[in-house]
Amino acid sequence: MENYRKSAHATYDIKYHIVWITKYRKPVIVGKIAERTRDLIRQVCQTKEVEILSGHVEKDHIHLLVSVSPHEVIAEYIKNQNLEERRKNDNFEIGQL
Repeated sequence: MENYRKSAHATYDIKYHIVWITKYRKPVIVGKIAERTRDLIRQVCQTKEVEILSGHVEKDHIHLLVSVSPHEVIAEYIKNQNLEERRKNDNFEIGQL
């Protein structure tokens, strides 16, 4: 029970393995885009109180193992993550990809 997280009314250990893959597995997650994506994932996880257990950013995909509370809806987290990344990555020009 040492790895379990606790809230006022629950003891839990909920983990999700999330993988994002680029379209056609094109290697576009490089350089500043990779750094920015990693930072955005950390920011969203911190604001949503999602604990990142492990993660890795590759050129064509991102792996993430997270621990969430039972009150978090994982679909909402992923939707928010995707929207946040799209919005903030609009700062990059197409030529940089």
